[in-house]
Amino acid sequence: MVKPSKNKLTKQQKSKQYRPPGKRKEGNVAKYTTRNKALNRLQIKLPEFRRLCILKGIHPREPKKKFEGHNKTYYHVKDINFLAHEPLLEKGRELKVYDRKIKKAKAKKNKELAQRFDRLRPAYSLDHLVKERYPSFIDALRDMDDPLTMLHLFATLPADNVHKIPVERVQIARRLSLEWQAYITRTHSLRKVFVSVKGIYYQADVTGQKITWLTPHVLSQVLPNDVDFRVMLTFVEFYETLVGFVNFKLYHALGLNYPPVIDERLEKATAGVEELMEVVNSEGTIEEQEDEETIRYAMKLKIVNRLRQHLFMQVPRDSLLFTIRAFGGTVSWDGDGAPIEESDETITHQIVDRPTQGHKFLSRDYVQPQWVYDCCNARILLPTDAYVLGRVPPPHLSPFVDNEAEGYIPEYGETIKRLQAASAKHVLPLPGAEEEMDDVNKSEEAAAIRRSEAAEIAAKEQQAMLLEKTYTEELSKEIAGVPYSSTLEEPEEKDAMSDDAQETRPPTMTPTGADDETATLAQMMMPKKTKKLYEAMQMGLGKKKASVELLKQRKKKADEKKSAKSQRA
Repeated sequence: MVKPSKNKLTKQQKSKQYRPPGKRKEGNVAKYTTRNKALNRLQIKLPEFRRLCILKGIHPREPKKKFEGHNKTYYHVKDINFLAHEPLLEKGRELKVYDRKIKKAKAKKNKELAQRFDRLRPAYSLDHLVKERYPSFIDALRDMDDPLTMLHLFATLPADNVHKIPVERVQIARRLSLEWQAYITRTHSLRKVFVSVKGIYYQADVTGQKITWLTPHVLSQVLPNDVDFRVMLTFVEFYETLVGFVNFKLYHALGLNYPPVIDERLEKATAGVEELMEVVNSEGTIEEQEDEETIRYAMKLKIVNRLRQHLFMQVPRDSLLFTIRAFGGTVSWDGDGAPIEESDETITHQIVDRPTQGHKFLSRDYVQPQWVYDCCNARILLPTDAYVLGRVPPPHLSPFVDNEAEGYIPEYGETIKRLQAASAKHVLPLPGAEEEMDDVNKSEEAAAIRRSEAAEIAAKEQQAMLLEKTYTEELSKEIAGVPYSSTLEEPEEKDAMSDDAQETRPPTMTPTGADDETATLAQMMMPKKTKKLYEAMQMGLGKKKASVELLKQRKKKADEKKSAKSQRA
């Protein structure tokens, strides 16, 4: 039996995974690496690796061919090289050393040594990460949605030792969120407000960038056990630095001092926004931008500026305080630090959500909190009759939905549209007049369809009569023995006959199925990729049409139930 020589390669060595010594890696093997290999190279554990990836903005990748298996997590090799030169990596090792020293001193019951090591613990900063990830200020503003939402969330969470939520994180998150709201109020940049089950959505226009964030309802928060708060705290740590940079830039653009000083008395009265707004409004100027949006907003502020509103005790104070002040109104509340007493006769509206047992003033309107949000979204002062206390308010429409693009406008949306047109001195037809116009248009369309069908039938009959006449003439000539060549010598008579026939023929219209036939032919000529895209577009349009029809049917059923209930009463 001949033994294989050592110089020859076996089949296993000749497989695709085999790489001769000294040859460089190529393809996905050279571009990607697994998470375990990255941990071995960086010599850190998984929680520290996750923290560094969050701070540096590095995400897992999906290579086309997973050379290590489908159950692995892959990263770019260049991202791991980027992490290997991060200063925070060495700083983390130093912190671990100090943690071990503190733990050892506590084990030896040496409290003074442990406290000294704790004071000498090395500090680190994330400023360089903000500069790396956001080279310009506009880039930072475009990514402000998630940081603001996270900070407003942690501003309402309780400090908890079980989930390791420190008190400093909650206080810093509240301070940054109040500073952001004070800037929005100072510049009147708020554009949309929507109250949902998840919380309250806000949208502001800051230096031409639309920023949307979500704030939770002011309720007692229950911390779930299935949420990894360590990951969220890492995000919050980076977002604090980012929002601090943004607030600093925005405040200095207005010529204001940063950070502003908050009065502790008003802070205890849960009116930190009010105190910040007073500090911000007392100094600095705003450079006005003369664009159409700013002019329209200034007209809105002139209307709201005449209003003085008082908040009842049980209403969402922070949200209403921020919204009213952002739109130029004057607001007060029950409690310490209120700028206006409840008995002041200059108050025009009082925001309440339940019947009051006290004295009612005839000089003011008592409305529900939804009236404030609807007025802000409509940018006009809506009538208060539908928002009176004890009455079911109209539906709270979302300003983030484009009704014209969706193809369905709610009934209350049409009412707001008419009120907006009336405030702009444009007259729109009344609801009854619109229905009459629709009936007239439908009758005209039906008459045009009937005329076109009658014209098509007459044209077909005329064509059949001409064909029958030509056939009988040719048949009679053939019976009489007239040769076929003699019929070719009379083209002029035939042309005259055809002209007369065309003159006597009634005008025909394009068949109704011609457009469908043209569309079908055009679809047949499309490439495969374009054809699939067209089918997906048609499927989306069909779903949108079906949803609109469903909404109309629901509205019809609701109106029928309402009318039946009124008849019973």
